[in-house]
Order: sequence, then C-alpha cells, then structure tokens
Amino acid sequence: MTPEQYVQQKAARSGSSFYYAFLFLPPRRRLAITAFYAFCREVDDVVDEATELSVAGAKLAWWQQEVAVAFGGAPSHPVMRALMPMTKEFGIEQAHLEAVIRGCRVDLEQNRFIDFPALSGYCHLVAGVVGEVACNIFGRQLPQTVDYAHRLGLAMQLTNIIRDVGDDARRGRIYLPISELQQFGVKAHELLARQRPWGYSDRFTALMSFQAQRAHRLFDEAFALLPAEDRSRQRPGLMMANIYRNLLREIEAQGFQVLHQRTSLTPLRKLWIAAKTQWRGS
Repeated sequence: MTPEQYVQQKAARSGSSFYYAFLFLPPRRRLAITAFYAFCREVDDVVDEATELSVAGAKLAWWQQEVAVAFGGAPSHPVMRALMPMTKEFGIEQAHLEAVIRGCRVDLEQNRFIDFPALSGYCHLVAGVVGEVACNIFGRQLPQTVDYAHRLGLAMQLTNIIRDVGDDARRGRIYLPISELQQFGVKAHELLARQRPWGYSDRFTALMSFQAQRAHRLFDEAFALLPAEDRSRQRPGLMMANIYRNLLREIEAQGFQVLHQRTSLTPLRKLWIAAKTQWRGS
C-alpha cells in the first residue's frame, strides 16, 4: 500500500463529515487535506483508544519525534510520507502539527475545564490550528481568512463537544466548562452516570441550549469574517460548516438526548449538504 492509499483509506474509514468536503477538491489539494486529516486522526486515535495513559503518552511522544524527523527530511510513517511533499506548497508548518499533538496531550492530562477561556485554549490546538491548515490548503488570498478558519474551527469543535457529552462521560471526561455546569445547577456525577431519567432535566436542557446558542453565534461570526474574495476557495470549509450546523440543529430538535446516544447524519445527507453547498456557493 502506498502512502497515498494509506491516507485515503484512513480518511474514508473515519466516516467524518470532512471526507465529504474533500471529494469536491482538485486532486492535489484533495491529497494534501486527506494526508493532513489522516495525521490528525492518527494522533487523536492515540487518545481515544488509550487503555493506559503512559502508553498513550509514549505514542504521542513518538509522533512528536516523527514530525521533527519528517521535517528534517526523513519521514517514516506513511502519513508523514504522504504529507511532507505538500508542506511547502500549502504552508503546512511543523508548528501546526506539534500544536495538534499538544492538544491531544491535553486530553491525556486533564478531563475537566474550569471555564470557557480554558476550553477555548484547548479548542485552539485541536480545531483552530486544524482550520488554519485547512484554509491554507483550500487556498486563500487574504490574511483575514485565517481568522474565519479559527472561529469556524471553534464552532465545529463545540458542536463535537455537544454531540459527544455521553461518549466523553463514558471515558470519564467532561468538556463542558465547570463554571457553566455550576451556573445551570448540573452536577458532574449526573453527566458521568448517563442515566435516565435524572440525567436529563430542565437544568441539563438549559445548559445544553446555552452551549448550542454559543456554537450558532460562532458559526455566524465565522461566516461574517470570511472575505468575499476567498469565499469560492473556501467552499470545502463551508461544506463542513453546513454539515456540522445541520448536525447541531438535529441535536437541538431531539431535545439534546446526547447522554445515551450519539446523534449523526447519514452519509447520504452529508453528501447532499456538501453538494448543495457546492451548487449554491455558500
């Protein structure tokens, strides 16, 4: 299997909303974003599949070393061998990849965030930087487009957090800020138990509605930041944004039933949203 085939298989297997946006890119840009996405999946899987923190920490350390070696001219992992020929052309820097690894290390080292600024710092590493790299690969003329990409990355990561409250609780993690749990009178043990009926309450619904409203506001702010000159180039990012926002609306329509299930859109619906964005241009 070639490195290119490896990253393609990694992206396709994930079933991610990102994959559907990649399909509409020219071949060279599609290979670049697929390789970068495969890198993100590899390091994220280290955390998601971790059974022992020490082992996961060692794996992240290996990835950090592999990134340094790859930018020194000797990549060994198929993901890095696929990605490295694209780095100069699309402005992918060693610091970008190291930031993603640092974000995954945060997942290993802490499972609570005291307030929204603390959560935002984490989201910057695992989503804002990813958005920046993606917007460079998609193509941009203006520096303001990076601001749009960071804001959009935050909106999408908050949508992930809303969707994954139950999955994260099963792993002992709570990404919703502690200060906001306290604001709405929701106890951490209620989320961790993930039980009906008391896991769901008016307090929980109010908390989740607050999270959703903030995510919607960030989507709107991101769209407002995108310069008209770069809108057509950033269409793949808009596809992903529309898929995620439809997911957020689906979660809202279901009454935030996220403790015992993981809401998702069907592959056909994701493809339809991506295609509609391509046709309409927004």
